[in-house]
Amino acid sequence: MERVERHVCHDGYQEVWKHASPTLQCEMRFGIYLPSAALRGQPCPVLYWLSGLTCTEQNFITKSGAQRYAAEHGLIVVAPDTSPRGDEVADDPSYDVGKGAGFYVNATRQPWATHYRMYDYVVDELPALIEAQFPVTQARAISGHSMGGHGALTVALRNPARYRSVSAFSPIVAPSQVPWGEKAFTAYLGDDRQAWKDYDAVELVKAAAERLPLRIDQGGSDEFLDKQLKPELLRAACDAAGHPLELNLRSGYDHSYYFIASFIGEHISYHARALR
Repeated sequence: MERVERHVCHDGYQEVWKHASPTLQCEMRFGIYLPSAALRGQPCPVLYWLSGLTCTEQNFITKSGAQRYAAEHGLIVVAPDTSPRGDEVADDPSYDVGKGAGFYVNATRQPWATHYRMYDYVVDELPALIEAQFPVTQARAISGHSMGGHGALTVALRNPARYRSVSAFSPIVAPSQVPWGEKAFTAYLGDDRQAWKDYDAVELVKAAAERLPLRIDQGGSDEFLDKQLKPELLRAACDAAGHPLELNLRSGYDHSYYFIASFIGEHISYHARALR
């Protein structure tokens, strides 16, 4: 590991680290916010944040304003990149497949399968690295935006014992039924739609054995709401399965980080209560 950035922020440090990832077979970066308690060596709970299409580890740490609230609650916040990176990593000319668009799946089709294993990276490798290198407790939460909201929901639904709480902004809740997901899943997983269900929150809710509550904030003026996001599909699935869901439709807000910055404090407070 090598630290490549450090900035004092709300009496803590916002850092960026790079490391060799055996899971993704490339060099990866992640942002980590360390509140003052962590700098004193006090173990802190961790909130993992998964970003959306075209993002890197930088978008959330520079635009969300999350550090202020993480400092107040004594949370470490970890924000990884959204895909494998490097000249040897397969890519696509479009923005919604390839670099910046890992979709938090384990790809099974070439040329993607060699490097695109973001699900294993988020669930196993990255937490193990964080827990070995930083003063953290075993209490974890997960959140994300858009493609990252999809990732947060599917990771938490498949691993409810690993996370105390989950939330999402503007998530792709049913990737098997919308253009973004259909394109990415066909590329990474092939044409077998049965395999897609492992990475689809609507499908996972139907079979969930545990009832980890889901919290979602969705902008009412989001330009992707009707075609790509379709939160009503998750509401219907949760109602049918009796799965707890808090779905907040925020009038006037769009898909941008202005929306995230407006409500990230509420989300971090939500996770802080669960992580105590």
